[in-house]
Parts: sequence; C-alpha cells; structure tokens
Amino acid sequence: MAGNREFFNRRLHSLLGVVPIGLFLLVHLTVNHQATGGAESFNRAANFMESLPFLHVLEILLIFLPLLYHAIYGLYIAFTGTVNTGKFGYFRNWMYLLQRITGVITLIFVAWHVWETRIAMMFGTPLNYQMMEDIFSSPFMIGFYLVGIISAIFHFSNGLWSFMVSWGITLSPRSQVISTYVTMIIFVVLSIVGIQTVFAFI
Repeated sequence: MAGNREFFNRRLHSLLGVVPIGLFLLVHLTVNHQATGGAESFNRAANFMESLPFLHVLEILLIFLPLLYHAIYGLYIAFTGTVNTGKFGYFRNWMYLLQRITGVITLIFVAWHVWETRIAMMFGTPLNYQMMEDIFSSPFMIGFYLVGIISAIFHFSNGLWSFMVSWGITLSPRSQVISTYVTMIIFVVLSIVGIQTVFAFI
C-alpha cells in the first residue's frame, strides 16, 4: 500500500509540474514579456488577465492548490532522495541534483513574488508596470528575480524531461537523448524571454 501511494504521489507531482503549473509559467512569461513593448503594452496584458471571469477561483484551483501540493511533495523528494550515478550517469545525476536545488530556490522565489504582487494587490497596490518598475529599482531585487526566474525555468524544463520518462513517452535511450536537447533548448529560449522581461522594467 505504501509503495502504491508513493507511486501515485510521484506521478501526480510530475503531472502537476507540467499541467497546470508549467502551462501557467508559460502564460505568465508571455504576459510579462509584453513589458518589452512598453508600459502601455504590459498594462493592457495585465488588465486583460485580471479581467478574466472567475479569476480567483481559477487561481485557487488551477494554480495555488496544485502548486502547494507540488511544493510540499517536492520538498519531501528533495530531502529524502539520493544521488544515483549508477542508474542515471553523471550528466543525469547533475540534472537530478540541480532539479532539487532549483526547486527549493523556486519555492522561495515564488513565495516572495506572490507576497510582493498578489498580496500587495489585496492591500490596494495596483498591478501595473509601475509596480514592477518600483520592485526593480533595487539592484538586489534584480539579481534575486533573475536567479528566481532562471531557476523556475530550469526546474520546469528539466522536469519536463523527467515527466516524459515517468509517463512512458520517452523510454528508449535515443528518445531520452533527443528530449534532453529539446528541453535544454526550451530552457534557453524561455530564459531569454524571462531576462528580457526583467530588463524591460529597468
């Protein structure tokens, strides 16, 4: 029973990391990237997202609850897992380790980002270009956000590789090598998007 429960928890953890959390990351990066078009472009995109019907219900059901489960079980995996070079080889072993490290960094970053934006909105601060520009007026916050964003993107991209293995999509060694290149390209492209976004607010 314990083995079946852990198998289910790991599968659910993997699935939630891609759907819906990974999809939300892609949407969030796309919306925020509108800042590269200026304040008006970003404000228009942010206002559109804020005007979606049942937004708070969708946030709770599709973002916060899945993210909470993924984070809690992810911490369990991070602090109970062991490095296994014999099974995965040195490259995959490093990816395994980086996945755990970036998971912890991402959790800290997301918690702070939610506090600095969503919670601030509850106290009357409008979500607009000016809010983000004020955040990035501090060099420390620029560095913090860059590390947090790149960690979140790596965690998603490398997690996508693990997802495809866990769910039987890439079983052969060749397919896993191909998916490694694909997911690393995704990491590079999304990182460029995230970095451009940060500097658009500076």
